[in-house]
Amino acid sequence: MMVFRRINWGRWFLSCLCLLTLLVQTGCWSKDEIEDLSIYVGMGLDMANETALEDKLDKLGSGSRKKNLITYTVQIVDKQSEAKSGDTKSNPSSKPYLNVSVTGDSLFEMIREFSTRMERPLIGHHLKIIVINEDLSRRNNMNNLLDFILRDNDIRPNCLVFMSSGLSRKVLEAKGNSIIPSFRIIGMVDNRYRSLKILPSMSLIKLEAKMNSRSSYMLQNIIAADGEVKFSGAAVIKGKTQNFRGRLSEEELLGVTWLSGNGKGGDVKSYDEKTKQVMTYELKSMKSKIHSYVDGDKIKFHVNIQSEGRLIEEWINLNEPIQAELMKRAEQAAEKEIKRVIKLGLNKIQKEYKTDVVGFGTRLSIEHPKMWQKVKKDWDNVFSDVPITYSVKLAITDTGAKQSR
Repeated sequence: MMVFRRINWGRWFLSCLCLLTLLVQTGCWSKDEIEDLSIYVGMGLDMANETALEDKLDKLGSGSRKKNLITYTVQIVDKQSEAKSGDTKSNPSSKPYLNVSVTGDSLFEMIREFSTRMERPLIGHHLKIIVINEDLSRRNNMNNLLDFILRDNDIRPNCLVFMSSGLSRKVLEAKGNSIIPSFRIIGMVDNRYRSLKILPSMSLIKLEAKMNSRSSYMLQNIIAADGEVKFSGAAVIKGKTQNFRGRLSEEELLGVTWLSGNGKGGDVKSYDEKTKQVMTYELKSMKSKIHSYVDGDKIKFHVNIQSEGRLIEEWINLNEPIQAELMKRAEQAAEKEIKRVIKLGLNKIQKEYKTDVVGFGTRLSIEHPKMWQKVKKDWDNVFSDVPITYSVKLAITDTGAKQSR
């Protein structure tokens, strides 16, 4: 007697689907071992300045047709040296990175030139920073300097761009052997919540948008000495030419930051008008609102700046009688200091450099689009003559953990 079993079509279909999924799975059909690659994480662009090694190689070789315009430096994570040396403490002379420079006039040609000097191909998937020397940017616009980099599919658009008032390849050096300089600079960017002297990061994708819109902007300036680096001021790039226009000092950058309201955290050191002693305000928040006004063909702006914070330090005598009065004096002293640095920064960007790096034009285009259409083609020159006023209001909400006297 035959027994017919009922087929579970749902289970049968699921089994077939699983089998089909296994058949169409792709394996690792193309791979390169990390030990066989030169992964570069930093890039420096300088005016042509051949290293001693380059000079020797040029004299020994037959050479090629080129103009010495740019010295291109890459910072490579040296995995092989790490494997050979093991613990860096046992081999103090070994560094976890290798800087290599080539001089020429085509970035693409130069990056391929590295293949004639190294056994492992360069891979830019993990490039973290690009440092450009200000003299190079003064003589060559940013569109030309970054053209190949923006076209290269290997380089990620979140790579950060900086400017250096000295040789960029010096920024890619470090004292000691415990750190890769490119990684150190990326870590320093994350300290924005601690200081108003650190600009918001400028990635390649943001920079491309600025260049396409022909907007003026700032890049964080880096200085280097004896294997140490510091963020110091900012480089101003003029929108119309995309060339380096000038540099903001640290105080001027503070003023521009207060105007833009882009700070995350920091301090304001001032001096008490009564005792001439130090008083330091630590900001917890800052807001900046730009208002545009149009009267006929006349344009003017007013910037309303507000901040809350704490009185974190004061060198006032212990017999100071009234806490409320002291708090008021601290607010007034900090407001006066902020107005001082704003005046410095505004004078530099408006009168000397004639570059709107704060966003006044953006506000005008939103609030008065018809007027913006009239002036946008020559905005930097128009901006240089527009009256700008500002008001600063600080509120000290606490005095820290110290008890009030």
